[in-house]
Amino acid sequence: MEQNQDQLLEQLNAFTRRKHTLDEVYLFDLILCDNEIDRDGDCFSDAALAELQKRFVGVTGIFDHNPKSANQTARIFRTELRTFPDRLTKAGKPYRCLAANAYMVRTAGNADLIREIDAGIKKEVSISCACGARICSVCGADHLRKPCKHIKGRSYGGTLCYTTLDQINDVYEWSFVAVPAQRHAGVTKTLGGTPDDAETAILRAAYDDALHLLDRVSDSLRRDVIRLCYRWGENACAKALADSVQHMDTAELLTLRQSLMIGAEPVSAKPQLVPDQRTAQQNTVQAFSCGGQQKRGRGDE
Repeated sequence: MEQNQDQLLEQLNAFTRRKHTLDEVYLFDLILCDNEIDRDGDCFSDAALAELQKRFVGVTGIFDHNPKSANQTARIFRTELRTFPDRLTKAGKPYRCLAANAYMVRTAGNADLIREIDAGIKKEVSISCACGARICSVCGADHLRKPCKHIKGRSYGGTLCYTTLDQINDVYEWSFVAVPAQRHAGVTKTLGGTPDDAETAILRAAYDDALHLLDRVSDSLRRDVIRLCYRWGENACAKALADSVQHMDTAELLTLRQSLMIGAEPVSAKPQLVPDQRTAQQNTVQAFSCGGQQKRGRGDE
C-alpha cells in the first residue's frame, strides 16, 4: 500500500516522545527478508513472513548483530508483505518479501552514516529472530526435533534440498552487515512503500535468472567432479575427496576437474568435515537468526 510522507510521519511519531517533523528525521526503505532460498540453504515460509511482518514493527536496527545500545542506529515503524506472482523462487514459488520503513533522527553524529546509506555503501541488512521449526524440503523432517541426512543444496529424485524456517516465536533486531545470508535484503531506493521502478525490476529479474543459471552450471560441474573422484575406485581417499567437493567454489571445482581428467595428482583440498565449536553450538544459537536457534546474517562472522 503506497503512502505519502505525511502518513509515514504520523506512523513514525507513534514511536517518539514528541512529534518530529520531516526535516528532523531521515526515512529509508528496507527489504528485511524473503522466501527465496538463501546462501545457507534456508528460506522462510509464508506463515513465517506474515508473523515477521507483525513482530518487526518497532524493532531497532544495529550493526553486525552486536547487541550494544551504542550500536542502535535506526528503528522500523512500518512493515509490508509484497508478492510478485510473475517472479518465482528457486523452489518454484511466487516471490514474497518483507519490506519495511525505518527512520533515524538527523544528528551531527550520524550525518556520515546517512550519506553512506544514500550513496549505497551501507545497504545490506540481516535480521535476527527465533523460529520453532526447520523443515527439510525432501522428507519433511524437522531438524530441531529429528534431523535427517539430506544435505542442503543437493537434489534427491529431482527435489532440491533446502530448509524451510517456520513458527516464528521472537524477533531481536536487524543489522547493517557486509554479507547477508539473503541476497536481496537491504536498503531500497524507494520511499513510502512504493514498488521499484520498471527498469530496476527488470534488472533484478535478470540478475536472479543469472544466479539460477550459475547454480545449475555449478551443480552439473560438481556432479562431474564427484564422478571423476571415484574413477580409480571407491576407496576412503576417493570418498573423502568427493565429500570435500561439496564445499568448493566454481574456480576450485574447475582446477580439480582438470587435474583429475589429465591424471595428475589431485590438488589438495580442505575438507570441512568437522564443524567448529561455534557451529556445534548452533542447536541453540545459529547466525542470521532463526531456528529454535537464532539465525543471523554473515556480516557478523
